[in-house]
Amino acid sequence: MTDQPAATDRPGGVPADPSAVQDALVEWYEADHRSYPWRETTDPYEILVSEVMSQQTQLDRVVDAWEDFLDRWPTAAALAEADRSAVVGFWTDHSLGYNNRAKYLHEAAGQIVEDYGGEWPRDPDGLSDLMGVGPYTANAVASFAFNNGNAVVDTNVKRVLYRAFGVPDDDSAFEAAASALMPEGRSRVWNNAIMELGGVACEKTPDCDGAECPWREWCGAYETGDFTAPDVPTQPEFEGSRRQMRGRVVSALKEYDELRLDELGPRVRVDYVPDGEHGRAWLRGLLSDLEDDGLVECDGAGDGLVARLQR
Repeated sequence: MTDQPAATDRPGGVPADPSAVQDALVEWYEADHRSYPWRETTDPYEILVSEVMSQQTQLDRVVDAWEDFLDRWPTAAALAEADRSAVVGFWTDHSLGYNNRAKYLHEAAGQIVEDYGGEWPRDPDGLSDLMGVGPYTANAVASFAFNNGNAVVDTNVKRVLYRAFGVPDDDSAFEAAASALMPEGRSRVWNNAIMELGGVACEKTPDCDGAECPWREWCGAYETGDFTAPDVPTQPEFEGSRRQMRGRVVSALKEYDELRLDELGPRVRVDYVPDGEHGRAWLRGLLSDLEDDGLVECDGAGDGLVARLQR
């Protein structure tokens, strides 16, 4: 197991030098991520349309509507010239909900044409002046169109930061942690990557191993098996669970570097008895699981087996 970066007074357990964490996430995202057409463009108009459509709507449902919308109104100028009732009718026909979003999008296109001469603001503050564009949407467009945004903080990102680094459930703490983690000048790839992490690997029900989460070696939730989060308020049946025992193994090996089987056992369960129900055979099974996950390595056999964290 790779040594964890040392934590300091950064928010939660955010490492003082987050470079390894940053590299791991970006490499994971660039190697394989869900394909959406708005991720293949840097056109601010196309990105704004996708962001407005995606509000409280599943992304897979947005794809067809987004493509149809751009076929009909391919530019901000084309949308500004359209009859507003046609835009609202499109919204209704595609079951996108909240028709006022269609009205605001139409008006924002008019602002771009009339007030900005077709030139888009390039930062979150400027984009926030557009009708119906709040701080989150403004930051998303600045990030994905101009690589000029701040660290995004949505529900998925909060869940990731809470679980991985123990960031307190507080908006200002989440914003500080997200900012501390984002590599300078890389808002486009970073914000896409961390939202993808929350949407694929760290959902309400996590899929850490199946999605090959790149933050497993730093993640407090993965270590302890406690995947509670602000939007996941309870973690059923954790006490005494295999998840909890995995976390105790990892914690003990962090403290003692390496331990023989019968030295480790009592530090995992107070009722450990070498030949008992929760004895050597049970503990070897637990260690085998952790070996398969690349977290622990073992040498020797029988009661002479020695366990340590993967290096």
